[in-house]
Amino acid sequence: MKPVNVGLVGLGTVGSGIVNIFNKNAALLSKRAHCSLQLSHIGARRDNQLCDTSAYRVSRDIFDVVNDPDVDVLIEVIGGTTIAKDVITQALKAKKHVVTANKALIAEHGDALFKLANQNGVALKYEAAVAGSIPIIKTLTEGLSANEVSSVVGIINGTGNFILSEMTSKGREFADVLKEAQDLGYAEADPTFDVEGIDAAHKLQILASLAFGRWFNMGSVSTEGISKVAPKDIAYASELGYRIKHLGIARQTSEGCELRVHPTLINVSESIAKVDGALNAVYLNGDAAGGALSVGAGAGSLPTASAVMADVIDVAKSGSAATSAIDFEGEGHVLPLDQCRSAYYVRFVAIDRPGVMSEVAQAFSKCDISLEAILQKEKRQSSDDVVDVVLITNTVQEASFNQAISALKSNGAVVGDIQRIRVETQF
Repeated sequence: MKPVNVGLVGLGTVGSGIVNIFNKNAALLSKRAHCSLQLSHIGARRDNQLCDTSAYRVSRDIFDVVNDPDVDVLIEVIGGTTIAKDVITQALKAKKHVVTANKALIAEHGDALFKLANQNGVALKYEAAVAGSIPIIKTLTEGLSANEVSSVVGIINGTGNFILSEMTSKGREFADVLKEAQDLGYAEADPTFDVEGIDAAHKLQILASLAFGRWFNMGSVSTEGISKVAPKDIAYASELGYRIKHLGIARQTSEGCELRVHPTLINVSESIAKVDGALNAVYLNGDAAGGALSVGAGAGSLPTASAVMADVIDVAKSGSAATSAIDFEGEGHVLPLDQCRSAYYVRFVAIDRPGVMSEVAQAFSKCDISLEAILQKEKRQSSDDVVDVVLITNTVQEASFNQAISALKSNGAVVGDIQRIRVETQF
């Protein structure tokens, strides 16, 4: 087979990892690709001291790589949805295969870009865009291709999982752990995408589209971050036999598809509850295969570069037969959040007087909500006239739960805000 020339656009964290893999494993890459696989051209505005590019042609204008007629496969790892979109669009129109790690771009423009790739008879691969080193895209499109997938549930942001894990194991405050995550390079200087669930929502949108065969548009995922989870929530959840994880949940129901990202109580007996640190985990449920849990590094230079290079090798092995071969059956219908069903953890402060717990139970009972567990904590000091109350409800429709919370807020015995976190029991 003729050599396959690879062009790389972007030399940041992931780009440097790709160069390091080429430098270390060049012979192995060619062996696995069944051809001579060569990194022939790099486009980067500046050098990166984390990798040695002295053996390669480097251009400061990234479009020099896109327009290089010798480049067969283009890797895009610059990120963003503007210049990166132009790079990929131009490469596909030039009939170059493209491999990307850009989750935001795929989530926002994936449907149109897949169509463009198919029109030009080339592949657009994106394994590294979701869950880092976990081959979850291949699992959905190949390993479970004989299955109708009913649900995808996952820890798909390593930063959020690191923060919650540290808060759980050491009782630390959110702000304190977030700073450490930034110092370690897990979180950006502006951590909004990670801690408020936007990054996870992009990934869930992609996974749901693949799992259910319909394209879900940008903004279709109901999103809630972890910044309001308090150490006391983690402690009370533990007392009740749960761990709190930041989950992305995509589930097909008879009413429609649920797409949501939020903090979630999970029973400690579930395998996914034990996935800690910066790891990712994705649980897929197929009608033939049953449940399958995949765990691995969700981010970082080499784990993400590993996923990129797996796509490059697939394209090189397929040669001219490499295509995206994705044909979504129209737009997916997303069930409104108030029609979704879940159990709930509820925490609030109540005045410590006779009859309060009966009033609380009645507020839920009027909305046909039963309580699975209830904790009334001791006063912190003998002089306190308020106590923490913690509840776990049965599974209810969110609209009914919201009615109960409104009734609870109007009760004069409830002081301040009411904390609510969903409880997930289906895997």
